[in-house]
Amino acid sequence: MSKKNKKEKKEKKRKDQGNGNGSVIVETRSDDSTEGEQQPQKLKSKVYLEQLSRHHVELVKLQEWVKNKGLKVVVVFEGRDAAGKGGVIKRITQPLNPRVCRVVALGTATAREKSQWYFQRYVAQLPAAGEMVLFDRSWYNRAGVERVMNFCTDEEYEEFMRACPEFERMLINSGIILIKYWFSVNDEEQERRFQDRIANPTKRWKLSSLDLESRKRWVEYSRAKDEMFAKTHTEHSPWFVVNSDDKKRAHLNCIQHLLSMIPYEDLTPEEIKLPRRQKDTGYVRPPMTDQTFVPAVY
Repeated sequence: MSKKNKKEKKEKKRKDQGNGNGSVIVETRSDDSTEGEQQPQKLKSKVYLEQLSRHHVELVKLQEWVKNKGLKVVVVFEGRDAAGKGGVIKRITQPLNPRVCRVVALGTATAREKSQWYFQRYVAQLPAAGEMVLFDRSWYNRAGVERVMNFCTDEEYEEFMRACPEFERMLINSGIILIKYWFSVNDEEQERRFQDRIANPTKRWKLSSLDLESRKRWVEYSRAKDEMFAKTHTEHSPWFVVNSDDKKRAHLNCIQHLLSMIPYEDLTPEEIKLPRRQKDTGYVRPPMTDQTFVPAVY
């Protein structure tokens, strides 16, 4: 191999692995704008797992900081169906304490909830001091699926678009750290993921009749998203777009960005030493036959 080829290979490897400080280069783009664009090479699993492991350590540090300082953090995840929102939420929560970091994924509003102030059922899920809440879809349902599928009136939609920036300003003024992510996936990749869900028995539950209908209304969803951004991408509460055509890159990019949005310090406790176990002073264990064991099938 020539020196030139070796140099090019080395440079390519460096770019694949990130920017040299443990993070991966963030790549964002506008939804539906990938036609004709050159997509980056898929991230290798080894690099992905190495970076994810490092990010998990930092997420634990962030968790301890949030808990210790009594911070209130809300992270909103929105985007097209099969864009990868659930996957990145799983990667974020994997190393964290569910008592500190919890996921909110509300179902269809009940008749009673529909009669309430629109934001009311989301307010009930907001964090107390020392908590992080990750919304797997949020109040932005009204600007997306409800708008496109005509589940709300024009008046309800217009009122939401007027009130939403003020609602988010109130949250921020109350001390809540609000971060909003939009996951953008191109048409071809969404199609591939839908086909994978259809073929995989463990993923079919992810594909609802509403998801199928959203495929038929791709352009309508794009227009709804553009209008939503125009009204709710504000200086105090901006949207951050994650290119999710490559799931591995999307996971790392989003976690890296989340870590950068909340300044934190390392509160790792001092080395822990296990105490000696209590000495046996005549304890007699009950007979094994008194207990019901799970069958040893494996």
